Amino acid sequence: MNDTSLVTITRHGDGGHIAELALDRPEAMNAVSTAMAKALGEATASLAAGPSVRCVVVTSTHPKAFCVGADLKERNSFTDADLMAQRPIARAAYGGVLNLPMPTIAVVEGFALGGGCEIALSCDIIIAGERATLGLPEVSVGVIPGGGGTQLLTRRLGWSKASRLIFTAARLTGPEALAYGLVDELTEAGQARDRALEMAARIAANSPVGLRSSKRAMRLGYDVDLAAGLEIEDGCWRATAFSGDRKEGVAAFNEKRPPAWPGV
Repeated sequence: MNDTSLVTITRHGDGGHIAELALDRPEAMNAVSTAMAKALGEATASLAAGPSVRCVVVTSTHPKAFCVGADLKERNSFTDADLMAQRPIARAAYGGVLNLPMPTIAVVEGFALGGGCEIALSCDIIIAGERATLGLPEVSVGVIPGGGGTQLLTRRLGWSKASRLIFTAARLTGPEALAYGLVDELTEAGQARDRALEMAARIAANSPVGLRSSKRAMRLGYDVDLAAGLEIEDGCWRATAFSGDRKEGVAAFNEKRPPAWPGV
């Protein structure tokens, strides 16, 4: 386990190819203070630079809260200058999750509100327990989602569904979030982490070069026209096709054995 202060990283599986990134400020239900934002930014930067990580699972050490969003108690004492000084730190934290180059899975048990919901939205897959509560209630306290929520929610749900949730500051239960498309899979309460680690193991069995190149192609090509998207895909294909992973994958298939991915 690597403790980066307010965030912990634990490796799982053979070779430690799965990294569990746990939000660890339980006394505040993981409200994102300036210190926690710094810790999250540092942790994600460390994971992004580690070539051995094939999948990241984002969890919480609090059984009833994934993350309740920004620390409004801290912000209540901020001057305008303080708030502006915090902004790049917050952006680095949320952007650090969003820009992780390997597949990411969010595990939502309990509350995922505001910035907590945005951390989940920054992941590729969201698995929630049935007692989870998700929402972006920022307009109810005089701000707007600032961790990517206005963009990520719209891309995930479409304009009308996203606008309804943001404009009404609605909170969705786990089953409502699943029906709405906000989460991808629902489990019994307390079982989301186990399910996510199970899925992560399946992901981590695949080529690390292939995983990162696939995510890059999908992310870069998501909102461009088809012709441009196909060019992006071709570039990512070329970066993968001449890798050691491709050679090992083909050899392992023909030799009828599990691949030993070199990761390059």
